[in-house]
Amino acid sequence: MRKLLIPALLSLVFACKQDKSRTAAFLSPEEGQNITVGQAVTLQLDIEQGSFDSIRYLVDTTYITTKTTVDPVQLPTGGMQLGARLLTAQVYKGGAAQEVTSNILLLPANAPAQYGYSVVNTYPHDTTSYTQGLEYHDGVFYESDGENGGSSLRKVEVQTGKVLKKVDLPAIIFAEGLTVVGDRIIQLTWKNGIGFIYDKNTFKKLGEFSYQASQEGWGLAFDGTQIWKSDGSNRLYKLNKETYKEEGFIEVYDTNGAVEQLNELEFIDGKLYANVYQTDKIVIINPQSGAVEGVVDLKGILPDSERVEGITDVLNGIAFDPAGKRLFVTGKKWSKLFQIKLAQQAIASN
Repeated sequence: MRKLLIPALLSLVFACKQDKSRTAAFLSPEEGQNITVGQAVTLQLDIEQGSFDSIRYLVDTTYITTKTTVDPVQLPTGGMQLGARLLTAQVYKGGAAQEVTSNILLLPANAPAQYGYSVVNTYPHDTTSYTQGLEYHDGVFYESDGENGGSSLRKVEVQTGKVLKKVDLPAIIFAEGLTVVGDRIIQLTWKNGIGFIYDKNTFKKLGEFSYQASQEGWGLAFDGTQIWKSDGSNRLYKLNKETYKEEGFIEVYDTNGAVEQLNELEFIDGKLYANVYQTDKIVIINPQSGAVEGVVDLKGILPDSERVEGITDVLNGIAFDPAGKRLFVTGKKWSKLFQIKLAQQAIASN
């Protein structure tokens, strides 16, 4: 069983174990224990009956129950948020309280479905474009091209890959993901700490916004209500579509743990699709829970004969045509852009 030690809690828990004056500690669950969401967790303290008046239990800051005995407490986890959860026991005696903690890592109950692909159509792609973001709207692609000294915003013809409109960014800017929100295009920067707002039709820059907790900019997607932003971690931030302020986040996990390096994003039929940076995989994420529900393996989609050593880079770029139900993918400085169809693969039985 894999264990997670949460750095923010280690010093507190370690101090509790070393403090001989403390009379309580968690026997169960084991610190950092992986728990499948929906599985009940036994909360059990190492404490003598009669040495306390009551014990108050909390998960994160949410009150669970109060007990006056040493009997274990069963904590249901169904409906709880995935990720690290802090368990607290507040032990009361004569008006004074001692607080002890442990933690668990909640993981999805189901392993993600595995998908292969078939290529439906192949289109030219500009090999000078270090693709960071890709969206399909109104019969064309909008593409964000990265790298310092080479970043741009582009409008691209689907059939030919021809750049119909382009705005070059200053050399200090490393452009990242983009999304279309109504008549605006929103584009991220990597480490510059700002995003740009453009008029979709003219590419005139309308404004900027600053990042908050998400220090870097990687990918963007719009679900019709809010904007989703990745920063290279396993967190996906929810941005207000008008103010671009962060209004929460989800953390993305599969049954093995946190799924890091989430990059380019696309919202498709109620799910978030994300490139996993430096891999040939796209993960399909439930935006309510953060659970990875599917993994698309695109290994080999760009043949080795189409790759130029030192130039052609990794898979990155997902676009969806909701009217035609067409899914497109490409990569950084790839010579091709592909329309693909997914096919769920059977899981071999032992």
